[in-house]
Amino acid sequence: MTDFAALLVADRGQKARPIHVVDKQSFEGWAKKRPAEDRALLAAHRFDGKTGFAFVILPRGGDFEVVSAVKDAKSLSPWCLAKLGASLPEGTYKLADGDPGVAALGWLLAQYRFDSYRAKADEPERGARVLVSGEPARIEATVRLAEATALVRDLVNTPAGDLGPAEIEAAVRDEAKRSGGHVRVTGGDELAQGYPLIAAVGRAATAERAPRLIELEWGKAGSPRIAIVGKGVCFDSGGLDLKQPAWMRNMKKDMGGAAHALALARLVSMARLPVRLHLVIPAVENAVSGAAYRPGDIVKSRKGDFVEIDNTDAEGRLILADALTRAAEDKPELIVDFATLTGAARTALGPDLPALFANRDDLAAELEASARGTDDPLWRMPLWDPYAELLKSDVADLANASNSPMAGCITAALFLKRFVPDDIPWAHLDTYAWRDSAKPGRPKGGEALGLRAVFGLLEARYPPR
Repeated sequence: MTDFAALLVADRGQKARPIHVVDKQSFEGWAKKRPAEDRALLAAHRFDGKTGFAFVILPRGGDFEVVSAVKDAKSLSPWCLAKLGASLPEGTYKLADGDPGVAALGWLLAQYRFDSYRAKADEPERGARVLVSGEPARIEATVRLAEATALVRDLVNTPAGDLGPAEIEAAVRDEAKRSGGHVRVTGGDELAQGYPLIAAVGRAATAERAPRLIELEWGKAGSPRIAIVGKGVCFDSGGLDLKQPAWMRNMKKDMGGAAHALALARLVSMARLPVRLHLVIPAVENAVSGAAYRPGDIVKSRKGDFVEIDNTDAEGRLILADALTRAAEDKPELIVDFATLTGAARTALGPDLPALFANRDDLAAELEASARGTDDPLWRMPLWDPYAELLKSDVADLANASNSPMAGCITAALFLKRFVPDDIPWAHLDTYAWRDSAKPGRPKGGEALGLRAVFGLLEARYPPR
């Protein structure tokens, strides 16, 4: 993983190239104070402070300064320095006026690379671009966010052939060693008896990729208990309701919910939030074999409800149902789940906006406020109870999917809601965990979407002591 701590350092008066941040309101006044040769160079580049992420290098003898245009120079976003972090020559830099604040995150993540599958001899050496900051406490927090985001990206980007349920278990065990947490893994006959929906979805996989429920506990007993649940479908073929090739191509990312949940658990433990954390990850591969579960099968859930399988490609909600039931058994005061659950959420909201569902208006409002404050957007969708009738079964308590093409992400969330007791606040994030195209600081591939928003909520509710 990229050493982010080496890329963001405290200001100790060290030599650093200045970065002048301007916007369309401030540029003209700033430019008037610059040497004539600077103004001529800026004019030659047609730089006027209005051009998104554009920047110009201003020669200074044997060195240089940088001027960069942003939307609002007085209120930097997390991504307004990302283009610089990716593009400037290696060296040490510092804002000419003020502290980078939240913009340091984009500077760090712009230098993220996923190159485990590239021959090193074919890759040029990349020099580090170091940013100087004046707030040591914020440096540590920003580095932690960058590391957690990189963890999501790394896990989602890893090919499914190299990341199955066993590898997710290993990642959770690594986190437990780092944090001092305790891990419990349920598999085999115990899984089949205790978590039948998880076992059914994963039973077509090979023995090496057998399904399991992975749990991590961290924090002091007696602290407020919170549960974080993540969908861990390491590869989703669709099962016997096989996906079309175009839809199957990126299904290595179907464990993106588990990646978010693990990264959030890391943030909670590293920030030493005063909570008792319960991480729950059902890890499976939705494969095809003679053992695969079938459309029309009926499976009894851990909660006791009988579920008719209408569609084997609606597997995520099945494994989450048993996982949510397990999380609720210990009576947490909050449950949050992450899942790459439905294409319907992407049709409705596109790739950048995770769909947020919550069974409490105040919880939804807190998450929406945190999303705005962290520049990590969410969009609330309704848990519209009348649509629950779309999940009716003729022969069982409910079906796992609707025959209607409408309201797909809502009916999926309503399915999950059935497995969360009404007296426990619960939020569900239907997230994409992926970027189809690159933006500054955000390369194409695996991505954390909603992670900072949820952590912001937890940090506000349970501030470190």
